[in-house]
Amino acid sequence: MALLRAAVFAALSLLLGAVNVLAQDVTLSSQDGDIEISGTLLGFDGQFYRVETVYGELTVDGSGVRCEGPGCPNLTDFVAELRFSGSSTMGEVLVPALIEGFALRSGLIVEREDIDPERFDYTLRDGQSGRRVARLFFRVTTTDEGFADLLANEADIVMSLREITQEERDRALEAGLGDLTGENRSRVLALDAFVPVTAAGNPLRSISLSDLSLVLSGEIDNWSALGGPDAPISVHMPSAASGLAQAAERRLLTRVDRVISPNVIRHKRSSMLARAVAVDPFAIGIASFAETDATRMLTLTGECGFSLAATRRTIKTEDYPLTSPMFLYLPARRLPKIGRDFLAYMRGPAAQIVIRRAGFVDQAAEEISINAQGDRFANAIAAAGDDVSLSDLQNMVRQLHSMARLTTTFRFETGSARLDAQSRSNVEQFARALESGAFDARRIVFAGFSDGEGPAATNRKIAAKRAEAVRDAVLRMAETLPKDRVVLDTVAFGEAMPMACDDSAWGAQVNRRVEVWLE
Repeated sequence: MALLRAAVFAALSLLLGAVNVLAQDVTLSSQDGDIEISGTLLGFDGQFYRVETVYGELTVDGSGVRCEGPGCPNLTDFVAELRFSGSSTMGEVLVPALIEGFALRSGLIVEREDIDPERFDYTLRDGQSGRRVARLFFRVTTTDEGFADLLANEADIVMSLREITQEERDRALEAGLGDLTGENRSRVLALDAFVPVTAAGNPLRSISLSDLSLVLSGEIDNWSALGGPDAPISVHMPSAASGLAQAAERRLLTRVDRVISPNVIRHKRSSMLARAVAVDPFAIGIASFAETDATRMLTLTGECGFSLAATRRTIKTEDYPLTSPMFLYLPARRLPKIGRDFLAYMRGPAAQIVIRRAGFVDQAAEEISINAQGDRFANAIAAAGDDVSLSDLQNMVRQLHSMARLTTTFRFETGSARLDAQSRSNVEQFARALESGAFDARRIVFAGFSDGEGPAATNRKIAAKRAEAVRDAVLRMAETLPKDRVVLDTVAFGEAMPMACDDSAWGAQVNRRVEVWLE
């Protein structure tokens, strides 16, 4: 082994020695001097150097090398640096609130410096010595700009209100940032939703998704078509580069082959949009649930009579169809230790409290008693037809009446057996909760539901397979869970308890789900 290691070192030494490196920032040398790596220092986390060389980006353990050159960090007074870029909705309120919560929990002093309307910095100091331990740099603009900064190596973490596009994924791979759709490359930080809003004085209280789509495309341009006064509709949307706007346009327009009206009024910030709509009685807008200001949120309706309002609970369960997860995207490189500690903190219970207080929807699982679900069971009875008999409903109630539903719900991508982004995060969150003992000595039931398309018996079989797939995914993730700690069962009720109308794609997707029930 020693001879092999010496041979490898010698070969690398010859290879590196053959390159004429000029005017590089740093040179890393092995302790015995046999190996030298020269390049531009991209980062140092207190333990590892990240260097751009002629052979690509390399990560080198600092304990085994000496650093020479003007770019070498001060190892004694090392200050970790972390750069955030992307969504203003996340960057203006949510992530700063989490930083301050993390600092308080870690005994650190927080100092903020505002640079300009788009940029601000945080300095974290040791609470006892006052020594600087970290600097956090923020650029808050749009999701598109966040990914652009990451690809330009000007950001370490992207704050995004949508999933990464295929083009962005491909460019990240080409840039050596890894597959940003892979495990541990993204996480859902919190939940938001895009909601239709009007001024408080507007008489409209609800709107169907089909009518909302027609309003956004400009095909409905007068309030009289919605039961209101004879007045033109003023439509407000976030910036076209906003992840929230892109998600809204994809789900409300692209899926039904429509495009956004050229007359839409765009706003750089969701908060600015809400303020503009609040003072215009003839305006309607698509706003962030967390930034509706003094506007009125409209309830979504369907042709069959179902209605869904955006609430903290319906967003957390994903029963509200326009839920929008808030993502953090991370390249395939090592973050400074304080960055890794911050990411770990954001998944814990203390961070969930901060998220709620900041006005966003956290991911902590909550139990909903069956007595608090009267509307759902009433809808199930009202929607029952030839394929769902009274005995089917009685069987469902009999199995669930002594249990409570968790807000953790699993849904699938349109036309796919793959879990959607929020549900993939739910698998990880639920698995960690199982490992921590949060559900010890409980019986957990994964209940599968389907839409109403096709025969009821077939739908029950499909729902059963989905429930089993979710249970198996959670078990694979919960690697340290003892087999005798909890009981994990599955059951399938098919189309017996719809959440929305099946006459639209969004309604059918809401109905295809796996719920978690506890006994």
